[in-house]
Amino acid sequence: MSRLEIVFVVVLLAVWVPGLLVLAEVWSEVEYASHGFLVPLVALWAATAHRETLRELAVSPLRGGMLLVAATAVAYLASLLLNNPTVIGLVAVSTVVAALLALRGVAWVRTLRFPLGYLLFMIPLPSGWVTPLIVELQLLVSSAGVAILRSAGVAIYREGNVLTLPGDASLFVAEACSGITSLITLLPIGVFIAYFTESSPWRRAILVAAVVPIALVGNLLRVLLTVLLSIEVSVEFATTGPLHDWAGVATYVIGCLGLLAVGALLRRIFEDDDLQRAA
Repeated sequence: MSRLEIVFVVVLLAVWVPGLLVLAEVWSEVEYASHGFLVPLVALWAATAHRETLRELAVSPLRGGMLLVAATAVAYLASLLLNNPTVIGLVAVSTVVAALLALRGVAWVRTLRFPLGYLLFMIPLPSGWVTPLIVELQLLVSSAGVAILRSAGVAIYREGNVLTLPGDASLFVAEACSGITSLITLLPIGVFIAYFTESSPWRRAILVAAVVPIALVGNLLRVLLTVLLSIEVSVEFATTGPLHDWAGVATYVIGCLGLLAVGALLRRIFEDDDLQRAA
């Protein structure tokens, strides 16, 4: 980078401090948005995978690129006035693209389309979109959990998201047990794994789509474990303390392992098909 480019980036980052603080506040306070801290780092790492290609690309700044940067600056000021994290995040990604166009050109943006697109995962989702989904997921996991436990002979009843356990103990399926965090945070991991481990667009699509059932099944297992511990020990033991927290971490780890397993299965299936065609 030239000195002028370094100064430009430093000034841009300084101007964006208020907006980044707004995003950081959401990432730190909203559980399903906590992956936002890691997304820029992962995108930067992904960009390094293209460093050999970038060395061969000519630096050809887009004419009017600085006008795009100016337009994103106006949008940034408007987003701060709105104090809307979603809009601020969208403008942040747009600013990165505009700055790259202004400094390096279209070819660089085309080459870095995956890291740039990956930055979209750092944008906090509007609560108006997420809240209805949380409600539906809570009902889904409650219904599925009760159905499975009843089929196993457990006397359990459901009224909304409140489960009545043997002994008249009650267990509420809270937002944290809806699976929304696993679903939203596993999606960028699924996209990352699909991009770097699969060459076929179809296999990538299948692997990303697998995030949904993997996240839901993993969370259902967590809820079933919580219910069984509530019955055998106590509701307080099952829903508070380090055990409950570690159950959430375990669910996430299981989800990641599930994605890797699906990827390995896809490669094995399609490799067998390729070998049969070759024969």
